[in-house]
Amino acid sequence: MPSSTKTRHAPPSEQAPDLSITADDQVYLHAAGYDESPERGLIHSMRRFRSSPLDFIREVSLHVSGTGWRSYDNIVGQPIFYSGFSEEMKAKVLLNNMLVSKVRELASKRVEVEAKEGLLGGEEQVGEKDKRRKRRAQIEESLMEVSETLTDQMICKMESRRFIRGAYYLTTQLLTRAYHQGVHVSSEEVLRLRGVAEKAARDKHSIIFLPCHRSHVDYVSLQIICYRLGLALPTVVAGDNLNFPVVGAFLQHAGAMWIRRSFGEDQLYQTLVQAYIDTLLQNGYNLECFVEGGRSRTGKLLPPKFGILSYMLDSIASGRVDDAIICPVSTQYDKVIEVDSYISELLGQPKPKENLMDFLSASSVLSLKLGRVDVRFHEPWSLRKFINEQQDRFSKLPQKLDLKDERLRLLRTLGYKVLSEINEVSVVMPTALVGTVLLTLRGRGVGKSELIRRVEWLSGRVRAQGGRVAHFASLPTSVVVERALEVLGPGLVGLVPGLPEETFYAVDRFQLSFYRNMTIHLFILQSLVSASMYTKVKLGGGPEFQRISYADLRDQVYFLSQLFRGEFIFPTEGLDVNLASTIASLESDNVIKVTRNPETQAVEFVELSDAERETGRENFDFYCFLIWPFIEAAWLGAISLMMLTPPVAYGGKEATWLDLKKVQDRAQLLGKTLYHQGDLSYFEAVNKETLKNTYQRLEDEGIILVMRSKDSKVSSTIRLADEWVPSRDTKKAGIIAQGPLWMFAERISLSRREGKNRRDGMTVQSRVLNLADIVGRELWEEARVERAGDEEDERAVVAKAKGRGRRKRLEVPAKL
Repeated sequence: MPSSTKTRHAPPSEQAPDLSITADDQVYLHAAGYDESPERGLIHSMRRFRSSPLDFIREVSLHVSGTGWRSYDNIVGQPIFYSGFSEEMKAKVLLNNMLVSKVRELASKRVEVEAKEGLLGGEEQVGEKDKRRKRRAQIEESLMEVSETLTDQMICKMESRRFIRGAYYLTTQLLTRAYHQGVHVSSEEVLRLRGVAEKAARDKHSIIFLPCHRSHVDYVSLQIICYRLGLALPTVVAGDNLNFPVVGAFLQHAGAMWIRRSFGEDQLYQTLVQAYIDTLLQNGYNLECFVEGGRSRTGKLLPPKFGILSYMLDSIASGRVDDAIICPVSTQYDKVIEVDSYISELLGQPKPKENLMDFLSASSVLSLKLGRVDVRFHEPWSLRKFINEQQDRFSKLPQKLDLKDERLRLLRTLGYKVLSEINEVSVVMPTALVGTVLLTLRGRGVGKSELIRRVEWLSGRVRAQGGRVAHFASLPTSVVVERALEVLGPGLVGLVPGLPEETFYAVDRFQLSFYRNMTIHLFILQSLVSASMYTKVKLGGGPEFQRISYADLRDQVYFLSQLFRGEFIFPTEGLDVNLASTIASLESDNVIKVTRNPETQAVEFVELSDAERETGRENFDFYCFLIWPFIEAAWLGAISLMMLTPPVAYGGKEATWLDLKKVQDRAQLLGKTLYHQGDLSYFEAVNKETLKNTYQRLEDEGIILVMRSKDSKVSSTIRLADEWVPSRDTKKAGIIAQGPLWMFAERISLSRREGKNRRDGMTVQSRVLNLADIVGRELWEEARVERAGDEEDERAVVAKAKGRGRRKRLEVPAKL
């Protein structure tokens, strides 16, 4: 991008004015954040049929007739809204050289199979060749018919400009009534994006919008912004689970491209998707897909999914498409509509299938006050330039990568680069500030004045970390806090009645953790350092007993960072650089005191500063409180593996493969029991997504072996790697608190928050291990000798685990 588009002064989060799209279909410019009085006035003057039928009818007629900006005529981008657009796109996809070649390849393979099975008859060679040719032509014709049907079901059909105008009016009214404070963007970012879009349109390059995904509102808000600002609407890659009657057709005509949730080994479908992506990018049509895949149920970014992203990358890397522009997008909410259902899913309840009744029931949110939506756009960049830079870097590596490894590394770099840039431009909402403060304070509740003070402190820390806080410059913090409390509501934050000062407390900590997790990426390094220091601080005694050597600190930070590398996005500078900068930052904030070697100035010891002790460790505890739920979840994941210890009666290895889903369900039950018995401090640690991430990390390290069937209907199975299986007492048959798995769990436990019965030593060991044995007993009672796959599959899984070579990172003995 041209250098002129880069900011040369204070961060745009502090200086750039906001644009807000509100319920009266107007765009407002706010020089230093929106002004409350005009905003509320606009909301109260919303045209509704019951209160103002004539104004309501007038507004509808303006959209139907396309008066003024509503005509959506001079859009920036390629022309798409005309009759016959869908048929032209379908024809281009079906004539794609890659698709035609794949159809011929599949037809030839099928003919060969039929010939070997004797299905083509035993005629003389000349007749057989003719019969093969005819049969191949029949199969090709059949496959093309299938391709045509699949293409028609897949492609978006934005043909009618009148339909788009009506859809815009409907969705704007729904969205801005639910989010009554409007949709906000940065004017600087929008102007930059429009300039990029104009150049992309001239070059016939597509803009690929890659937003984070927390709600179904994500794609609605981006479509509304593009429409209102005159940008060509992107084709939105969407899972076909949303393609149900009535709603599916509406969304497809509004820009949705339907794809299967899983492609399996369907080569024709895979090629068809690639052909459609190629066609869109070759013709400069904008795209939108979610780099995380599904919606985040926890509030923080999920690891990247490489499905559709790999198709887009291949289009450019292969040379079939000249270039495309990547634009990472962050969408933040005061309150996410679906959080209630997320909590149910995280606690183990099955996700309900989308249907029309549930979709229509979303109208109930219109009576709520959900605050505002903030959308931020990172500076767009060339995908072609990115690929060239990465390939040049790969060529300089001492060991050359093969094409497969190079592609995988390119994909991973692209995915994590986009996620990092989404974090860079994300705005911290008032509800996230209040939720974070409530969950990072000791005690049952907090007074209003203290809540305001800590929100101001947190806002300052967010800015100091390079983050952005939503624009409220014209409002005092007290008003911002009141508005956040109003949006969160009494279901999340309670008010204790009858006290001399308003005192608030967290009613639903699990749900509030969704909003707290929106801030943790800014403080992850400080949190890891603080949790590592806590291994000494938790021991108590004088300051001399709570200091930690640099070697021990680095060791524990490394351990935790490896444990959470699938949970969080870390800076790419490396452990030593990140640790040094974090120590310096905490020291400058007077949170820690550092003892250095007088000659080399190397850090020797780290401890809490005197000022931090005098203030009751409030800053140090803040960082610990952010990471403790995740440490608890990782500890639960490790302890739950004790359930996989074969009972004495099973003895042999044949019966050690257990159903993975059932194991994870029992692990959640174990976690709930430990929480209610006081051995787990955070109920939010008992959530399905974090537990799955922990199991994935344990699989990556070779601690557990997972065998996945090629048949999606057959459950995956799991067992412990041989060297990680705990031993049992020969007399009592109980699990012994020894071995690498127990030591691994103890290593995690070093950084856990001290709580009930944590210092009981052998009592805790025997109780927790006995409980794991009891909870896991049902798994073994249901286990069958039959398992997914055969012995060859099992040998492949074991060999793959042994070949990872990374297990030693997490196998360091615990320093008790």
